Amino acid sequence: MLTRLDGRAAIITGGSKGIGKGMARVFAKHGASVLIVARGEEAAAAAAEEICASGGTAAHFATDVGAPDGAEMMAEAAIGRFGRIDILCSNAGIFPATPLRDMTTADIDAVFDVNLRGTMLAVRACIPAMEKAGKGRVIITSSITGPITGYPGWSHYGASKAGQLGFMRTAAIELAPSNITVNAILPGNVMTEGMHEMGEDYIQAMTAAIPMKRIGTVEEVAYTALFFASDEAGYITGQTIVVDGGQVLPESLVAL
Repeated sequence: MLTRLDGRAAIITGGSKGIGKGMARVFAKHGASVLIVARGEEAAAAAAEEICASGGTAAHFATDVGAPDGAEMMAEAAIGRFGRIDILCSNAGIFPATPLRDMTTADIDAVFDVNLRGTMLAVRACIPAMEKAGKGRVIITSSITGPITGYPGWSHYGASKAGQLGFMRTAAIELAPSNITVNAILPGNVMTEGMHEMGEDYIQAMTAAIPMKRIGTVEEVAYTALFFASDEAGYITGQTIVVDGGQVLPESLVAL
């Protein structure tokens, strides 16, 4: 059993739905005070209220972490509410599908601003509070798409997710002397609101390509984040864990 997170404060970006909301629930269940950060005020507030109604401690803050001052305001809000920042789950991300031949610079910038720039700014904003606490945990939600696989329409998304891992490795080196670890989770297909929006045909096709023959749950990703945030993972930094039911393993569908 992992050491509980009582007395620690966690920021979850993109925490109003999907994987981020699952992380917020799991972290609160294990004792952390959670700040749910999202661009939509109403959804963030509703997610925080759900946790509080279940006996957890949560607050919300609406901001765009990719905006120039968004991440700094987020960190200030966490300190103002909880007095500290111990854990950052940099999970905010978007994945609009656009074929490369039709992609505009605005399309690229929109994905990079949230997925990559937002991650970098969020981590930077939390460094002072983590250093003050004497340690910290950063968990980045990347993806199998980009670092390992590709998918038509997501070249900008894949590039942003691979970029997160390049950032992670150097950030892990720079922050290690401050006892701050930086790790990443690479989810495969996970049953979220976004997955439902892709449609039943997509869900069935993806399920057929997964050796375990099912789509993952947000909790399965969240508990991986909980491990990275734990005392027991204190000597792990700059590393990744794939959570995909074995999706990246087959050479082709023939293997299944």
